[in-house]
Amino acid sequence: MLQKIIFILLSFMFMGNAVEVGHVLPKVILDKANGGTADDKVWNSKILKGKVHTLLYMDPDKRSDSQILLDALAKLNIDNHKYSTVAIINLAATWMPNSILQSKLKEKQKELNNMEYVFDKTKFLVKKWHLKDDASNVMILDKNSKVIYQKSGKLSTKDVEKILQIISKTI
Repeated sequence: MLQKIIFILLSFMFMGNAVEVGHVLPKVILDKANGGTADDKVWNSKILKGKVHTLLYMDPDKRSDSQILLDALAKLNIDNHKYSTVAIINLAATWMPNSILQSKLKEKQKELNNMEYVFDKTKFLVKKWHLKDDASNVMILDKNSKVIYQKSGKLSTKDVEKILQIISKTI
């Protein structure tokens, strides 16, 4: 019984910055030490304000879990001033060499309209936002960085339909 109480208390202590629907996403910075953008610059989550965002936090080995969403998002034709997609790649969750993966995604970013790739080298956001590790995490953020949708794991066709409806309604 005492172990259960201690576990519950510790859980509440570490939930401070957890990502929750209805709450503003806690601000973070990914820099040289823990990640950054595809062009090796610092990434600050404060840029997630001012327009609607789909935020994907992915283990590259679990890309297929959200591929159906990536395909649907690639077909969207929404004004860049109102919407964008940010894919944060959890480099610490894969066996693939970081340099190869970063190079590949840097090239892919040039092809994809309205998508930015960001890298997390140390599972910083798993810890800071309490995201599911070794998984695909999807969030929709409103113009104020408030989380209006969140799901971890494999996405279904229904999930994607719901996400697209939320994006369209929120813009």
